[in-house]
Amino acid sequence: MSSIMLSAKSGCPYDELQRVFAYKSLICAFAGFSLELSSTSSSSMFLTKGLICIAFVALAHAQFATNYKSGRNGMVHLFEWKWDDIAAECENFLGPNGYAGLQVSPVNENAVIGGRPWWERYQPISYKLTTRSGNEQQFANMVRRCNNAGVRTYVDVVFNHMAADGGRSGTGGSSADPSIKSFPGVPFSSLDFNPTCAITNYADPANVRNCELVGLRDLNQGNAWVRDKVVDFLNHLIDLGVAGFRVDAAKHMWPGDLGAIYGRLKNLNTDHGFNSGARPYIVQEVIDLGNEAIKKSEYTGMGAITEFRHSDSIGKVFRGKDQLRYLTNWGTAWGFAASDRSLVFVDNHDNQRGHGAGGADVLTYKVARNYKMASAFMLAHPFGTPRIMSSFAFTNTDQGPPTTDGNNIASPKFNSDKSCSGGWVCEHRWRQIYNMVLFRNAVGDGQLQNWWDNGKNQISFSRGNRGFVAFNNDNYDLNSSLQTGLPGGTYCDVISGQKSGSGCTGKTISVGSDGRANISIRNSDEDGVVAIHVNAKL
Repeated sequence: MSSIMLSAKSGCPYDELQRVFAYKSLICAFAGFSLELSSTSSSSMFLTKGLICIAFVALAHAQFATNYKSGRNGMVHLFEWKWDDIAAECENFLGPNGYAGLQVSPVNENAVIGGRPWWERYQPISYKLTTRSGNEQQFANMVRRCNNAGVRTYVDVVFNHMAADGGRSGTGGSSADPSIKSFPGVPFSSLDFNPTCAITNYADPANVRNCELVGLRDLNQGNAWVRDKVVDFLNHLIDLGVAGFRVDAAKHMWPGDLGAIYGRLKNLNTDHGFNSGARPYIVQEVIDLGNEAIKKSEYTGMGAITEFRHSDSIGKVFRGKDQLRYLTNWGTAWGFAASDRSLVFVDNHDNQRGHGAGGADVLTYKVARNYKMASAFMLAHPFGTPRIMSSFAFTNTDQGPPTTDGNNIASPKFNSDKSCSGGWVCEHRWRQIYNMVLFRNAVGDGQLQNWWDNGKNQISFSRGNRGFVAFNNDNYDLNSSLQTGLPGGTYCDVISGQKSGSGCTGKTISVGSDGRANISIRNSDEDGVVAIHVNAKL
């Protein structure tokens, strides 16, 4: 058995090494290493072996599999929806239209903030499962109904912090006093938090991870009591049938602490149709555009990350700041994490409001034509695990979801064309998006082939011999004979319409016996994209 020595001179604070020492020692023993801790050693050999061991620790509990049901792909974030409404949506729309999963807003009790802004959901008061979206019984019923409909649930979990000053009353009836770090609903006391300090320097990992984000009381995840409470919270959700977690503010927590927490999570609940031994999918919110000290690579050994570079880059391309032809090497060449480590999206609940990464380049529902094109590309391209944003309309960045009385969330209303009203945007119900989820399911693991571009902003490609897409982001028409890779026949364009019996409600595209088709996308068309696949053959 080889000996490994970890040193504080590696750049990791000595108390942080102590914090995770026992956990790493146990796992490293299985790898045939012993682990020693030194405050003075600077041996590069020991450091290298230590890093190898830490990498092994992370991989030992890696959570990369989405746990989707076979034949399904893609999830939607039903932002601020109620649990009863989500259950019905799984049965009536998400399941029938091929969606594989859904992300829900935080499920635990949060502070009640005046004006009821959306961000109150990110100010925890306790881990009781009571929010404006519903109570624990309603949530458990929703998860089971969605699993039965073939749609997995991923919970946005917030355990980096508790509520900031001002958040004294919770949605579940608990009280708290954040000014003295007292949260009896858990319970947490001042002993469970890092010392009070503000994040002021993103070039300093310790400042980012040990200080408070906008006044939110920063929990110490190295504290055994805190870990126990977080693990109990997450394992309870696993018992209820969820498939995984989005870990909010992961970059603000030490990777060693997260690894210790993830390692204690239960396998998924087989009573909800998961395979024996299946592990929860973990996607960690780590914003890394390359200009800060904390890197996503510190987290990708333990699970996926929210790949904000994808959102930033796809926004630039479909806003016309970069050319579509550059998309030929879309993926890690653009600085993204590996495909199975990347949750990809056009926008999310933060950056559609100008928070987080991307700024003015982020595409949102407010630029609908470009947004639909970008979403179609994301769903057609094999890279990453795509997530669709489903928004409510907003005119200011604090605005909460539609309500019936200023407090209680209103249910979405559905129009005859399947779209939403009543203040809900429901991008996941836009034909150009839900039909591309079905496209992704139809092409499966088909390879990206038959790439074509005009040297500017017109592109096309196939996914093996099962699907084909073409895009026109130029200010003139696309009219070309292109190789689709598909068998000869007539196909329904699932962007402009959909297959209905033996007919098509939109454009049709005729593919010759040689796989070629005359593709036309006028600059004045409603959509700058066409898409066909084998299940849309007439």
